[in-house]
Amino acid sequence: MTSYEKLEAEACEDGVEIIYKKFNSERLKALYCDGMIALNSNLKTDAEKSCILAEELGHYHTSSGDITDYQEVSNKKQELQARIWAYNKKIGLMGIVRAFEHGCKSLYESAEFLEVTEQFLQDALECYRQKYGHMAVIDNYVIYFIPTLGVLKIQ
Repeated sequence: MTSYEKLEAEACEDGVEIIYKKFNSERLKALYCDGMIALNSNLKTDAEKSCILAEELGHYHTSSGDITDYQEVSNKKQELQARIWAYNKKIGLMGIVRAFEHGCKSLYESAEFLEVTEQFLQDALECYRQKYGHMAVIDNYVIYFIPTLGVLKIQ
């Protein structure tokens, strides 16, 4: 079962309906409203679908009300919370460690292993860098975010 299929199953368990719709705008990837997620039927890869679905599930779990007006600070905060939820669901610090243990040597390989897009992984890493600073420690690992991504296993 792919990570996209797992997210679909999770949405079903949570009572969230997923529909596929062709949107008039190519920029619009998905919408969440009242327990329903509409995904753009033009999404090409399972990795892209999975990242978009994860963010929309993040809205289900963390958002309330109409947050489409991005001039409102509270709406921007809710959008960020949904993205952070998606980053943690799809990647998390342990996902970075798992990619390292799997032998991934590049962002491309790590994104492939984690079944996310490279852009989603880069955005998640930037989010984690902002949260943790230069590095984070988890279990027996140090994850460096500066100057580039690096993982060190502590003996």
